[in-house]
Amino acid sequence: MATPLLVSYDPSSAEGLSLRQISYFGRVLVKATSLSQASEFISKNFPLLDIYVDATEIASVGDIVDILNAGAAKAFVSLEQLEALSKEQNVPSSRLVVVTSSNKEVESVKSWIAENEERKEIGVSTNPGDVKTVAETLNIDLEAQRLYASFVGQSVAEGSVKASLGQGAVSIVPSQALTFEKDAGNKISAGKLVAARGVADQNSGLYATTVTDERGILLGFVWSSDESISEALRTGTGVYQSRKRGLWYKGQSSGDTQELIRIGFDCDCDCLNFLVKQKGRGFCHLGTASCFGQSAGLSHLQKTLEARKQDAPAGSYTARLFNDPKLVQAKIMEEAEELCQAKTKEEIAFEAADLFYFALARCTAAGVSLKDIERNLDLKSLKVKRRKGDAKGPWAEKLGLTKSAETKTESPASKEQPAASDNSGRIEMKRIVTASTPASVVKDALKRPSQKSNDAILGLVRPIIQDVHDNGDAAVLKYTHKFEKATSLTSPVLRAPFPESLMKLSPETTKAIDVSFDNIKRFHSAQQDKPLVLETMPGVVCSRFSRAIERVGLYIPGGTAVLPSTALMLGVPAMVAGCKKIVFATPPRSDGSVSPEIVYVAHKVGAESIVLAGGAQAVAALAYGTENITKVDKILGPGNQFVTAAKMMVSNDTSAGVSIDMPAGPSEVLVVADKQANPAFVASDLLSQAEHGVDSQVILIAVDLNEKELAAIEDEVDKQANALPRVDIVKGSIAHSVTFVVKDIEEAMELSNDYAPEHLILQVQDAEKVVDLVENAGSVFIGPWTPESVGDYSAGVNHALPTYGYAKQYSGVNLGSFLKHITSSNLTADGLYGLSTTVECLAAVEGLDAHKRAVSIRVAAMNKSQA
Repeated sequence: MATPLLVSYDPSSAEGLSLRQISYFGRVLVKATSLSQASEFISKNFPLLDIYVDATEIASVGDIVDILNAGAAKAFVSLEQLEALSKEQNVPSSRLVVVTSSNKEVESVKSWIAENEERKEIGVSTNPGDVKTVAETLNIDLEAQRLYASFVGQSVAEGSVKASLGQGAVSIVPSQALTFEKDAGNKISAGKLVAARGVADQNSGLYATTVTDERGILLGFVWSSDESISEALRTGTGVYQSRKRGLWYKGQSSGDTQELIRIGFDCDCDCLNFLVKQKGRGFCHLGTASCFGQSAGLSHLQKTLEARKQDAPAGSYTARLFNDPKLVQAKIMEEAEELCQAKTKEEIAFEAADLFYFALARCTAAGVSLKDIERNLDLKSLKVKRRKGDAKGPWAEKLGLTKSAETKTESPASKEQPAASDNSGRIEMKRIVTASTPASVVKDALKRPSQKSNDAILGLVRPIIQDVHDNGDAAVLKYTHKFEKATSLTSPVLRAPFPESLMKLSPETTKAIDVSFDNIKRFHSAQQDKPLVLETMPGVVCSRFSRAIERVGLYIPGGTAVLPSTALMLGVPAMVAGCKKIVFATPPRSDGSVSPEIVYVAHKVGAESIVLAGGAQAVAALAYGTENITKVDKILGPGNQFVTAAKMMVSNDTSAGVSIDMPAGPSEVLVVADKQANPAFVASDLLSQAEHGVDSQVILIAVDLNEKELAAIEDEVDKQANALPRVDIVKGSIAHSVTFVVKDIEEAMELSNDYAPEHLILQVQDAEKVVDLVENAGSVFIGPWTPESVGDYSAGVNHALPTYGYAKQYSGVNLGSFLKHITSSNLTADGLYGLSTTVECLAAVEGLDAHKRAVSIRVAAMNKSQA
């Protein structure tokens, strides 16, 4: 389902419609000059809309195939590229659009179609004025939407686009030429173009409209007008035309609102379709999901599970499924096996229903909807290159599809150097024995997982920062709606005093936060400096005293986990330092709320407000301030590479007048373990960081461990990892993590200091003495009973630490991070007289006569008074 409008989008331009707005039309055309650029765009935006890629500047035909395989719906190619792609039989012609600009090229396409009759579903892009001629020459049925009229690179007028749409072609219009605003100015109203192809009812002049949910389930039948279509696009909600009341904003009175996902037409454009995310009780005024009765099957099950997730009775079975990940994992495995063993049609249907129930419970607990699953199925269906799809090791062996691993012969080399890649799905780190490995290889293995190039990140972050700088609250809300899907938010800030209703916590959670709060406060309070006063020579007194930074912005990431611990680590020392204004910033949940744990911490530390935004937009709002967001003097807190880039950018902008704590990257840990280390302890410390994110890295330095001792740790890593709910994230992290086998503790610490880890864990004999060898680390955890987790939460030390090797230059957050030190000098007349010759001499050397005169005038005054 899509409109006959294809919007072209330039990712480097901040002008025009946003991707979220473009998604209302169902598809986008983006230009790419490389496979990596196209693949990155697809991976980020595939769930949002169907992506067409202009690949005419990509030299490699193989790259174009890979772009299609990555999920591009169609690739726009040149005639030369089309000829080369003819040899790729796995690429269906329906996925290609050839770009033509002359009659000669159109004739060449005609010849190509004649030679490739079985691939005649090729699409064609042409000049708007040539639509009719090209359609006749190539015998293209315009209703099939295979002919595209491109207005890219030329002046665009509403009349010419409507004329093209009237002929039946799909019109390609640059995003910069369109607007959703009521006052179009020198741009074209996108709503008017949508309606241009619609066939209105002869009596009412309105457009028949069906409304469906994200899975295409029919919710109801309504009417639309030119005005209601424009208003729906402008607001991003369900807006229709009531034949009695005029414009009808769905849910305005009932609260059963709709988030607009997509607008499109049926095959002959006489029925409009709104695809929406329905909120509240349902679409019908009777409170049912649909005007045609209640939902059934998987849709009904999903709604039930979602409702139970929000308010499952304590102790109920569904509540247990949501609160006990291991239970639901066990039930999925149990039901999958029973399905495999079922024999009759009835048994298979019965067991499949059970499996679907528990699988959907697992998905709902993780915030995954049926639509998310179906979009992934759609993405898989777009692949043009497929793997064999054989069953993996343990399952294949279980059913006799492969030989048991015990019957395979192993070379001695494989025993000495276990492979870390594919060992029947085993989760293990690559192993490097430094004594037998070139130093250059060891050095390369110490490198962090590659991050996107700084230029690429800055290119994405810069326009967001500028937008927030220029447009304040409106820009912050726009990006929060876009990235966090919190479209119900109307204000980007939550101000103190925070309502009790936003801080409802279990007694256990409240106590845990309170204990951590007290320990962190106690440790950071002890870091307070007494004023320093020193007489450097008779009559010359120098002093240093500290004052709190007045306004601080504390960034608390969202992402894959709720992090009240970060709120504590930043908020408590800010409170102890005496900062007058403490502002939290954290991404809201999709319903616009903030985790109650973070609100509770904000309340305890006396935060002025919570900015409901994440990413570069939150950093920019803190740096520059907006209508309702307080500008701060310093920004602290960890974040992804976009947050880090934004912090660096605003700190370098003198007009912002803001500093930052430190650069930062993904979380990391380095564990040094010797023969006394407990393998289970070592594995648990490695995995506690690996579960943060796929870009996290864990390093193990094994001091003189033999094969049996190494295997014991590796077995524990695999066993513990597979028992974790976040096992898929762990796999991604372990894939670029390394075990170094070294000869002694001195070599281990040399490697550790070169790596400069965020967290350093010493599970070695006499660990306290080894601390003397530490040169570079964010925080050190000493001995077998000090897991990194205690530092993350409750011991008292701070967990906001330098990563990515910055521990060589930066300290972690501490009380001093929230203070500025001021020095003073206080001289008596004798003190100045004693120092005058020295100052006058140095001022003369530097040629600064005014400096010298400031002293000599005073000395002359002294001499005169004594005469």
